[in-house]
Amino acid sequence: MATKRDLAEYHRKRDFARTREPKGNDSAGPRREGKGDGAFVVQLHEASTTHFDFRLEADGVLKSWAVPKGVSRDPGDKRLAVPTEDHPLEYGAFEGVIADGEYGAGTVMVWDTGDYRNLSKHRGEQVPLAEALDRGHAAFWLDGDKLRGGYALTRLRDGAWLLVKERDKHASSTGSPPHPHRMRSALTRRTLAQIAADEDAER
Repeated sequence: MATKRDLAEYHRKRDFARTREPKGNDSAGPRREGKGDGAFVVQLHEASTTHFDFRLEADGVLKSWAVPKGVSRDPGDKRLAVPTEDHPLEYGAFEGVIADGEYGAGTVMVWDTGDYRNLSKHRGEQVPLAEALDRGHAAFWLDGDKLRGGYALTRLRDGAWLLVKERDKHASSTGSPPHPHRMRSALTRRTLAQIAADEDAER
């Protein structure tokens, strides 16, 4: 279960009187039901710069990285992943507009979501994902609506990470993803523009 200490930085950056992002104050919220070891989510975030946020459930929170170019299916792509603060599990279902003046102001879409299976090992023995991340290398299998197969996160000396697709039957080096403004939510099939318009209509 997430603790207030786990989410202290998340809370410090947000004014929940102005943002509709989930608080996650006292509990981690409902875990996604699935066959894996935890949930994952990739959110498209149209903020000051448009980027993707990659999140993995571990220790009752969503461990999070900003991935400027998104998660690739091509094992030849080494995608920079910059660690950000832990998020509450409820954030995995968040879509909406973060108000101007708030941290991360802009529109958020759930681009992909699903379960993952932990494949991380140390000296031949499987280790929990949180421990693997602490050690600086984690391997996992994604079972999402759009992303499938093996991936690995590796920490660099400067504190950033690389997110790389493993070579398996789900790998692909052909084709290119649609422009972010043409991408659709894995939850609601809406575009970024539709998410923003729907929120304006609710005000």
